[in-house]
Amino acid sequence: MVNETNKSWTGNIHLGSKVNIDVVLKQLCKAFNSSPYFQHNGMTMRVVEGQIEGYIEMQPYMIGNVAFQILHGGVAATLLDSIGGIVAMGELYKRAPAEQLADTIKKVSRLATVDMRVDYLAPGRGQHFIARAETLRLGRKGCTMRMTMINDENKAIATAIASYAY
Repeated sequence: MVNETNKSWTGNIHLGSKVNIDVVLKQLCKAFNSSPYFQHNGMTMRVVEGQIEGYIEMQPYMIGNVAFQILHGGVAATLLDSIGGIVAMGELYKRAPAEQLADTIKKVSRLATVDMRVDYLAPGRGQHFIARAETLRLGRKGCTMRMTMINDENKAIATAIASYAY
């Protein structure tokens, strides 16, 4: 059963009707952005050209390598994991037929990271960082996502592949 809280953060989806994916993506971002953890770290999810991306500005407390003023790898991993999960949620809604919305809502509410591998490609230098994700596989019980984080010079800083279960 879907309660009002679930409906509000998924764009007030009405079972049996086609979803407005633009509204759903914005509502997913709103839900993530209201997270105390995201707010504490200044991380935001936003919809850009119909796709969700993660955004974070460099802050002094995010420095992992003090000598070189480089972003902590845990910050990068967190943003990569988060963008992978939220984009997976959006993909579930995009691909869900109206008659399967109840099952889709359950999947989205249960989505959790099972495994993630991060490759750090370059030192985390920049004024801000953007993370994007793409779906490699979307199955009945889980999915695999590829994520990339770039800096303000469009240089790839880190990439990841993760599996999510739902």
